[in-house]
Amino acid sequence: MTAPGHSGRALERYLRSLAARDASPHTIRAYRTAVGAYLAWLDEREVDWRSPTRSQLRTYLARLTSTTARTSVAQRLAAIRAFHRFAARSGLAAGDPWGAISTPRLPRRLPRVLELDQVDRLLAAVDAELVAATSADARRGARGAASGSATAIALRDRAIIETAYAAGLRISELAAAELGVLDLRRGEIRVMGKGRKERIGLLGRPAIRALTTYLDEARPVLLALRTSSGPDPAVVFLNHHGVGLGVRGLRYRIDRLCRAAGLPRGVSPHTLRHSFATHLLDGGADLRVVQELLGHESLATTQVYTHVSPTRLRSAYRSAHPRARRSGSAPDDAAPDPASEPA
Repeated sequence: MTAPGHSGRALERYLRSLAARDASPHTIRAYRTAVGAYLAWLDEREVDWRSPTRSQLRTYLARLTSTTARTSVAQRLAAIRAFHRFAARSGLAAGDPWGAISTPRLPRRLPRVLELDQVDRLLAAVDAELVAATSADARRGARGAASGSATAIALRDRAIIETAYAAGLRISELAAAELGVLDLRRGEIRVMGKGRKERIGLLGRPAIRALTTYLDEARPVLLALRTSSGPDPAVVFLNHHGVGLGVRGLRYRIDRLCRAAGLPRGVSPHTLRHSFATHLLDGGADLRVVQELLGHESLATTQVYTHVSPTRLRSAYRSAHPRARRSGSAPDDAAPDPASEPA
């Protein structure tokens, strides 16, 4: 049964418009699922998708909030609203019926970030893995077995962690990075981010060293493990079969290293990106610069990191609050350092 007004055709037209704007396959699948379920719900009730009543929309919203996690509710409603706005702009419907419906807003949670010593612990775990891998390969070599793959994987993992933290990359950007986007002489990596927007990520000396070692010593070893025919893979990071290391493989390797480093539960690959932004602000970087390095379209998205940068907050407080300025020997009744105050 097709809903009045050919909702299926409208949905397909909307999805084609997303593809034309270079939306990712994941985004298109998510929007197809969210909007398709909504249109099917209207279809079951023989409601014209172009003009549902406010009462019907509130009923659907109540159903959604009672059966779906809050984060998923927000994502699904965003897809449905975007579909209706597209339909109105394209002349498929007279207006946006969701325009007058208020929807629940998620409380904005501050991103989890690593402290500098936790980043050091993560890198120490990578070093420990490299030492163990080198010893294991040496034992295999002593027995006449093929050796080198364990060391190559450990060198690759070091390059992954250093690159992710140095450039603040998303895990999908790491997986998609190709050899042609690297310019190690200039310390740059060209990234294709969300919405097919290109930006330049910067690499510090540790990341450059790790990538150089991986490309010179480890990647050829991994490439030699490939059994399939065809041209060599262009992506930077390879797995133990000599083909591109995908998002799932990257997530597994980074999660494994985080556990080995004893980092708190809930630390994810994206935590490295959050830490990159926060540590830049702690070091005095301008918010606009951080926005550009992260590839955020809106400065408001980047501003969340100012709330998790204690160094920046403390500095702003001391410079702006009249009772927080301290010079020379402070009088007894001077305002104490807020960092020393009990919570």
